[in-house]
Amino acid sequence: MNGIGRREQRHGRRRGWHLLAGLLTVGAVIAGLATGPGAPASAAPPSASDGSRIVDSYTDDPQQVTLLVHSAAMNRTIPVTVLTPRDRSRPAPTLYLLNGAGGGEDSATWDARTTYKRYFDDKHVYVVTPIGGAYSYYTDWQRDDPTLGRNKWQTFLTKELPPIVDDEFDTTGVNAIAGISMAGTSVLNLAIAAPGLYRSVAAFSGCARTSDPAGQQYIRLVVEDRGQADMTNMWGPLDGPGWRANDPYLNAAKLRGSKVYMTTGTGAPGVHEQLSDPSIEGDGFTLANQAIVGGGIEVAIDLCTRQMVQRMRSLDVPVHVNFRPTGTHSWGYWQDDLYQTWPRIERDLR
Repeated sequence: MNGIGRREQRHGRRRGWHLLAGLLTVGAVIAGLATGPGAPASAAPPSASDGSRIVDSYTDDPQQVTLLVHSAAMNRTIPVTVLTPRDRSRPAPTLYLLNGAGGGEDSATWDARTTYKRYFDDKHVYVVTPIGGAYSYYTDWQRDDPTLGRNKWQTFLTKELPPIVDDEFDTTGVNAIAGISMAGTSVLNLAIAAPGLYRSVAAFSGCARTSDPAGQQYIRLVVEDRGQADMTNMWGPLDGPGWRANDPYLNAAKLRGSKVYMTTGTGAPGVHEQLSDPSIEGDGFTLANQAIVGGGIEVAIDLCTRQMVQRMRSLDVPVHVNFRPTGTHSWGYWQDDLYQTWPRIERDLR
């Protein structure tokens, strides 16, 4: 749904993050080599038991810190932005907030497309967002992919990153997770894979079907058409057990114990399909693209969501859903979803 300019911006930002991660990693190594026997010892950065660790960190502004976290599972360094509460003298819970298909490596991010930093400025919570994972579904791939490389995002997000965040900041150890679009599927699978890690799970416009033909066609559009990767490298043969094991619809019973929130629109134009909307900025092509392409995608997402909610209710697994009467697959609605859902999540995290 992005134009040529945004595609170029995405590749430029991705190169920038990779260059930054590489330079900071080299700097950390050089600093370590320069520390001789007589040099004062510095405190060891927080690390996980598997060898994952903070390579470096820097302050973007009074509200945001960026950590450079080495993932042992992927053998690479991942930038992770952290919005911090104003009062860091007392513990705060953590919200893991995932970007969509671009993984935060493009211009379609919470930071670029919403006012989420302003919204969370007075909220007592750490908001943690990894920069990376484009077209990966934030899962552990069975095989390395020639295009996307090694993806072990489930391991990173559920095992490597949380203890590092909890050691680096004064957290309460109580977590929630939320994601949009591609990540709206991922957050459900992450909660299923790590029972007890997330007290709340929020899926905004995510398709919970992955092993049926319709769900796999949507994944093909993300992984193969946009990501130029081989989707069988992710969970194996399309009719195999890997896809069934990562289908939230089939595994819905395992969500019992977490508060689950889901949202979707119908695909019909709504309040954000107008030239005056901040996401449109008066551009007629953007408006048409959002209404037609974004509307068509959301029609399919609405069907997935209704099927998932029906299954959860048949299993007596609690779910709170917002079936919006209008709305396309676009950022204005996801910002609304986050701001309307957060008060409930905030109560869950107490």
